[in-house]
Amino acid sequence: MELLENTEGRTFVEVISEKYSPDNFPYRRGPGMGVVVVPTVAPQGSPLKDRLNLPSVLVLNGCGITRAGEEAGIAAFCSHVMELDLSHNKLQDWQEISKIVSSIPNLVFLNLSSNPLAGLALEPPCAEAFSRIRRLVLNNTQVSWDTLLLLTQQMPELEELFLCLNQYSHVSGSSLACPTLRLLHITDNSLQDWAEVRKFGSMFPSLDTLVMSNNNLASIQDSKDILQRLFPKLRYINLHNSGLNQWEDIEKLNFFPKLEEVRLQGIPLLQSYTNAERRSLMIAQLPSISLLNGSVVTDCEREDAERFFIRYYLDYPEEELPYRYHSLVTKYGKLEPLAEIDLRPRCCAQVEVHCEGKVEQVNIRLDQTVAELKKRLTNVVQLASNNMRLYYITKCTAFGPEEMKYNTRALHSYSIQDGDELLVVPKTK
Repeated sequence: MELLENTEGRTFVEVISEKYSPDNFPYRRGPGMGVVVVPTVAPQGSPLKDRLNLPSVLVLNGCGITRAGEEAGIAAFCSHVMELDLSHNKLQDWQEISKIVSSIPNLVFLNLSSNPLAGLALEPPCAEAFSRIRRLVLNNTQVSWDTLLLLTQQMPELEELFLCLNQYSHVSGSSLACPTLRLLHITDNSLQDWAEVRKFGSMFPSLDTLVMSNNNLASIQDSKDILQRLFPKLRYINLHNSGLNQWEDIEKLNFFPKLEEVRLQGIPLLQSYTNAERRSLMIAQLPSISLLNGSVVTDCEREDAERFFIRYYLDYPEEELPYRYHSLVTKYGKLEPLAEIDLRPRCCAQVEVHCEGKVEQVNIRLDQTVAELKKRLTNVVQLASNNMRLYYITKCTAFGPEEMKYNTRALHSYSIQDGDELLVVPKTK
């Protein structure tokens, strides 16, 4: 049913009453699909008459919701709801949001993306309503860091936080940590200075996954001691499309003590390399990672990459050699350059053309056919192509001449080499 929007927007209760009314869902259609109409004993006209039992995953995105509505109705309808998607609505009052959240006792996931929350004050009593939330999505809300800190301080079980598209360039630090947070997704913001990223380590000491793609971070400025202390559990980092432009920044990724997976594409540092060079150089620089840009790094690939790394820097002056070069030379020795072997098929050959006692040196293309070669030789031997028999004589075997009788056969199939002979004999009538 299409929801009609009045000038004041719609309440949460109105939307769920319409979307999950008995008229729309008259019977059970399977676990989590549709609703169950549960008869209740209630006074006539009570909102609990024909009470609705909603799915545990409740999606109400883009419904024009501005207010909570009757809290008793929310509690009655949503007592078992665990996940709630309120993205792309018009909620712009934290008190209304807290009414909804506090009335859903089992709620652990909340998506408020693309609601206009910029500049809205959040009072501590409202923040307490979020205490049971474990996964919170605030993408494209422009919620302030002060509000965010107040929220996280009231969420003792928060595990995942999504803050994309919020135009953040600075982060407000906090002396109160959120020790349970494991995943921070903060892509498509305006973070440039690593000093801002450093604050995440103090705020979220158990951080396991940090996704920061599409931020123009110029460098990783911290020392080994600081990175080890601030990010002791970080296992995954995504720096796609950041501004990193020095190999020293890549080397510093080794200072995260638990780091296993790295995603690093679209950075200025790698623009001048081929795809194969990028991957090999990155793998060689990061000995502890097991996945690079989503692909598993095998033991064989790592050894090949480390050997490639040594050879890549063979001709560099001593002062420009990266630290990793010396440790790899200790492991493998100073390797010699690989021989360059051209495996492309030969495109031409210089042969001797013999005809009635005369010899001519001729360069021939090997991508042509026997018929095309005969036409090429008409000016050399003064015979028409249909009046010549052509023989191939190679110096590499003891076999005699091989007649080239199939006009459509390609010359490269004969394996003709420089110095081989072609014998042209006029046809007899």
